[in-house]
Amino acid sequence: MPDAVKTAKENYGSIKAKAKYAAASKAAADYTRSEYLPNLNLSAQWDYGTVNGQIGPAYGFGGLGVASSGLPSASQNWRAAFGAIYLTNVNWDFFAFGRVKQKIKTSESIAVRDEKDLEQEIFQHTIKVSAAYLNLLVAQKLRASLEKNLERAQAIGLVVTTRARTGLVPGVDSSLANAEISNARIAITRALDFEQERSNQLSVLMGVAPETLTLDSLFVTSIPVGLQTPAGQVNDTHPTLQYYKSRIRVSEQQRQYLKTFYYPTFSMVGVFQTRGSGFGSAYAANPTDYTHSILTGFNPVRSNFLFGLGVTWNLTQPLRYAHQVKSQDLISRALLDEYQLAAQQLDAQAVLAETKIKNALDNYREAPLQVKAASDAYLQKTVMYRNGLANLVDLNQTLYALIRAETDRDIANNNVWQALLLKAAASGDYSVFENAF
Repeated sequence: MPDAVKTAKENYGSIKAKAKYAAASKAAADYTRSEYLPNLNLSAQWDYGTVNGQIGPAYGFGGLGVASSGLPSASQNWRAAFGAIYLTNVNWDFFAFGRVKQKIKTSESIAVRDEKDLEQEIFQHTIKVSAAYLNLLVAQKLRASLEKNLERAQAIGLVVTTRARTGLVPGVDSSLANAEISNARIAITRALDFEQERSNQLSVLMGVAPETLTLDSLFVTSIPVGLQTPAGQVNDTHPTLQYYKSRIRVSEQQRQYLKTFYYPTFSMVGVFQTRGSGFGSAYAANPTDYTHSILTGFNPVRSNFLFGLGVTWNLTQPLRYAHQVKSQDLISRALLDEYQLAAQQLDAQAVLAETKIKNALDNYREAPLQVKAASDAYLQKTVMYRNGLANLVDLNQTLYALIRAETDRDIANNNVWQALLLKAAASGDYSVFENAF
């Protein structure tokens, strides 16, 4: 079973997907931390065009305005030259009442949530694989019991046929015996179908192609050790509850982040600009003072710098974000309700597991007695039938009782393991089951 669980953890698609989601969330948290760094932009621009200017208002909607600058002229002209702009710009929102810090916390809590989601997925899948393993083992054991039953039916059929030929029993007994043999074969076929279904289920959970699996018979030949040691009570360390708590933390961090938009943002800006132009300084008085030389136009000759502090505050933003904060608060309360429901379900599951362990142990102790009594009855009726003291119907009834007793015995051990697995699932500690091997 440990090998099956290990293979499932490595191959199952859902686990691999959630591992990638968790890694993506960590990368997103790293990106959010880097957002606090100031924006540093470098720009270089080379142009060729005219510089006709005109006195009048203008606004470049959507950034589509052309920044041509020059003295207003009496008429349009098409004198053009090369020009260039070299720019360095720093822009930093250095204080926004904890907005960036809260955004980082939100991203980190999302990363933690996805990590907890991965952990609870691994835990739940481990339980599923273990349960599927036990179910397949029971199916294999039941199929083996039915094969043994077929051998008994064939042995009885041989005795009945021999006695019918000598006239010691009616011929109809031979037909009834053959019917029982056919019924035993049909039961094996059904058991094989059931076994194949359980085998395919386990293969899918392990993430491997369907194949014939050889399982450990420990789980049908013995019971767990240390059953008298109670499992830990359901608490906040349960992987499922940890995941639900992480969801609540994400929602709370998002609510705190939204509240930071109530306040203004303080910014710092720095600009250094160098320009080159093919138009000379006397162009206003002498329209011929320009050149088509690219080197002259691209050579920087004038520079400017600017430093500034600014604050922006949209006074209507608190009114809008108040509704989002309220919405997020309701989401947090809803997530808390889901957490409490999950905790209640796990508590109920823990109680149920204890009851199932007790009942499974009672059945485990009772099963050998049932098999012994059924075996004795079957042996007695077999001897009586061979001596003409019992009929075939009575013999078949003891055979059915023996089959039922052996079936109960085969699954009695397994049911104890199943109950212990349920207890491990409820407590959130797989070692409760694993340490009982």
